[in-house]
Amino acid sequence: QAQLVESGGGLVQAGDSLRLSCAAPGRIFSTYYMGWFRQAPGKEREFVAGIGVSGDETQYADSVKGRFTIARDNAKNAAVLQMNSLKSEDTAVYYCAASFSIGEYYTLSSAYDYWGQGTQVTVAS
Repeated sequence: QAQLVESGGGLVQAGDSLRLSCAAPGRIFSTYYMGWFRQAPGKEREFVAGIGVSGDETQYADSVKGRFTIARDNAKNAAVLQMNSLKSEDTAVYYCAASFSIGEYYTLSSAYDYWGQGTQVTVAS
């Protein structure tokens, strides 16, 4: 089973920034679409951002557009999520995911083949 490992979560104040990283095995990272999801207490897991294999195509949830940026760090086989201007409503467990054939279904968690264990992000208001 491939292993995705997230890092970079923590407790910050509203308006601060955080950078999450998702390390993946090389064979996964080089051929899979990479996505970030989040799940707040009592809520469904929701899509946050995703990036294609080449890095040229990115998708974002409306709630994070203009504040979050997803990118590929090819040297580290990692998908990074730069989160700026954080709000209290961004508080959640953030999960990294990988999909071999995502097509148009990048917002659906069921379309992903591998998941990380999650990292907690808490934004204090």
